[in-house]
Amino acid sequence: MSVPHRLVLASHNAGKLRELQALFDPGAAQLELLSPQGLGLSEPDEPFSTFLENALHKARQACAATGLAALADDSGLSVQALGGAPGVQSSTYAGALLAEPGEAREALRRRQDAANTARLLRELQVLEDAAPGASPARQARFVCTLVALRHANDPEPLVAQGRWDGEILRQPRGQGGFGYDPVMWIAQAQGTVAELGHEAKNSSSHRARAAVLMRQQMRQVWGWALGD
Repeated sequence: MSVPHRLVLASHNAGKLRELQALFDPGAAQLELLSPQGLGLSEPDEPFSTFLENALHKARQACAATGLAALADDSGLSVQALGGAPGVQSSTYAGALLAEPGEAREALRRRQDAANTARLLRELQVLEDAAPGASPARQARFVCTLVALRHANDPEPLVAQGRWDGEILRQPRGQGGFGYDPVMWIAQAQGTVAELGHEAKNSSSHRARAAVLMRQQMRQVWGWALGD
């Protein structure tokens, strides 16, 4: 039996990691997915102003630390009326919150998500109040950029990007997902991303679309025999 390819999923966000594991799971017979936490990797910084640069930076760090191929995700929400914000600052749009005594990592992340969403809703309301009757300011898209490297000095990174268009609601709806999912309305689904089940989200999300393109490139460029 052939040895499976080993791929580090360079994300410390539990929600993103679960989605990436599900999206790449069809290749499980040929692909061993490794989490950075399981390898003892620290969470990398995100110093750049674009999703592409940050994803490349995270993939390189994971490759350098492990000697393995790595797949990194940088993604977020882009609102046209805000000039693309929150953008790469999506995860800390309200400013990075500090953990309270005894607060678990995911509890802090949920509190951060709520603060980020509250800031976004306030800013959109200000825009609407300043220009009543103007065209809606709530069109938005989720953007996901995936970068895969065979090694830290790989001269030919694989890059895949997916977008998912929607509209920002005035109040959160739904209990699923993470981040801005409760306020992102998807017209085709007639619900927010937080109201979609995992299967529905993973079939049409920005991350799902990027993953399809990335799997194709891994097969065509790297020659990895991934399942469909």
